[in-house]
Amino acid sequence: MSDSPDDQSTGPRQHHVEVAVAAGMALLGVVTMAGSLQVGIGWGAEGPKSGFFPFWIGLIVVLTSLYNLARAWKHASRGLFASWSQLGQVMKVVVPLTIYVAAIPWLGIYIASALLIGGFMRWIGRYGWVLTLAIAIGMPVLTYVTFEMWFLVPLPKGPIEDMLGL
Repeated sequence: MSDSPDDQSTGPRQHHVEVAVAAGMALLGVVTMAGSLQVGIGWGAEGPKSGFFPFWIGLIVVLTSLYNLARAWKHASRGLFASWSQLGQVMKVVVPLTIYVAAIPWLGIYIASALLIGGFMRWIGRYGWVLTLAIAIGMPVLTYVTFEMWFLVPLPKGPIEDMLGL
């Protein structure tokens, strides 16, 4: 990579990232606890209600996140977490994976996987078309044979697989 020295000196600070992650995890724990309260956290005749264990796990997440938040606020390094160019490299993976996960309900896991593998191989790996197409098509086929035919575990399918009767 040919990052300029200016790219390496700017970016989010370690302190801010640690505080943000701890606060985000605490919020996730609160959401979990709130959902658990809606379905019930008590003990019924048949045993614990469906929100019992998630509530306590959520509480543990909140408490540990608050501890991490306080610790990050007080003792975190004020140094650079990562440069903007480094975060850009991470986003080259995170954004396509997010699109992939969002596309699975509409395209099915096989078509979405073929597009993801092919896209990564061409864009990031700079592989030739023959190898890219061979692997981008071969891996979903191998996955289909392994899970659907051998293990009899159905995976999410889209309209193309439905048209093919898979």
